[in-house]
Amino acid sequence: MISRRKLYTIDHVPDYDVELLGYVKGSIVQTKHVGSDIAGALKGIVGGEVRGFSDTMNEARSIATERLLKDADSLGANAVLGLRLQTSSLMGKAAEIIAYGTAVMLTKRSSEL
Repeated sequence: MISRRKLYTIDHVPDYDVELLGYVKGSIVQTKHVGSDIAGALKGIVGGEVRGFSDTMNEARSIATERLLKDADSLGANAVLGLRLQTSSLMGKAAEIIAYGTAVMLTKRSSEL
């Protein structure tokens, strides 16, 4: 499986040739926990970070990224370029997180002097 070190937000990697393999994605629809909802309402009054929401979203991003890596692996990629993460609200109580990018095969250029 591709390591997280081979996920790039840039569109090219210096000193590497790139073979494009295709679009890859991973997504998850995550709902809020009732306890987080109550804590969120209280934080809305007094201010501050809603830790339960933050933890939920971090976990969802991690799952979406792992699914993207599996998709890239299925194409035989050794890296993903142009990695992006997006979120959208669904039904007011759920959020979709999608990770997407381009699966590639990176090959180090030989240094010819």
